[in-house]
Amino acid sequence: MGKIYINEKYRDTVFRMIFNSNRQLLELYNAVNHTDYNDPDALEIVTLENAIYLGMKNDVSCLIDMRLQLYEHQSTVNPNMPLRDLMYVCEQYEKYMVKKDIYSSRLIKLPTPRFVVFYNGIREQPERRDLYLSDAFEIPEECPSLELRVTQLNINKGYNEDLLNRCPALFEYVEYVSAVRKYQETQPLEEAVRHAVDHCIKHNILKDFLLANKAEVVRMTLYEYDEELHKQTIRKESYEDGFDDGQQKGKLLQLTELVCRKLQKNKSPETIAEELEEDIDTIQHICDIATDFVPDYDVEKIVEQYKKSMLNI
Repeated sequence: MGKIYINEKYRDTVFRMIFNSNRQLLELYNAVNHTDYNDPDALEIVTLENAIYLGMKNDVSCLIDMRLQLYEHQSTVNPNMPLRDLMYVCEQYEKYMVKKDIYSSRLIKLPTPRFVVFYNGIREQPERRDLYLSDAFEIPEECPSLELRVTQLNINKGYNEDLLNRCPALFEYVEYVSAVRKYQETQPLEEAVRHAVDHCIKHNILKDFLLANKAEVVRMTLYEYDEELHKQTIRKESYEDGFDDGQQKGKLLQLTELVCRKLQKNKSPETIAEELEEDIDTIQHICDIATDFVPDYDVEKIVEQYKKSMLNI
């Protein structure tokens, strides 16, 4: 078994800072679940402070009326979220089971879980997408004995507007992220973040939160964006190294041709990934590009576009 590394210096995210209060988290809960709870004290924050494995940390979790919600914020597409949430919910249930007899003849009732990922990365994603733990199983089964579904909600501008309208704090967080990206087009990252914070305060966007936590927000945003850029750089360098190999290019051409054939049969990216036994992230990217070449699906052009997109990450 590989060694489990614990990152004791893991830092919070701006998203986690915003929703680490009963009032804001209740607002988010109501928006996600179409409920109208109005007593913040009815909600218990149960975020896993010590669930830090391989650099992972649970963002926000809450319990209300025997419903357990595990929320994550992601700026990159992560097909392993179901596995991560499985680890988180097991620890939540372990905490819940303290002083309860698991060997009792009576059924122990558990809080009903729901897993949600709020995505605001730059890569194109659908408004809503469900990720399943069973997609990771080496041997697929029609009715797997173990399943976990994570709902990924795209919170970029133009997506899930009804959700954002129901949760002003989430809407304003999206506005803040958009401001950072806008300033970053013409300014160095640190300067862009500081200008975005000042812009939001001036326009009453997360004003009270930013005034109270300005320095910390700047540090956390820089950390998040530096980490995201680092991941993108690694992917780009790995791709460049691989694409220089003619054999790698041939494999990509062959894979793209197979994907296009299946798209012509109206198969979904998830089905294609399963049938070809390929990573859903790669297949989804090819499918996204292929939509611009319907109905002929020019494989060479799709591969060329894929190459450019990877080099421009």
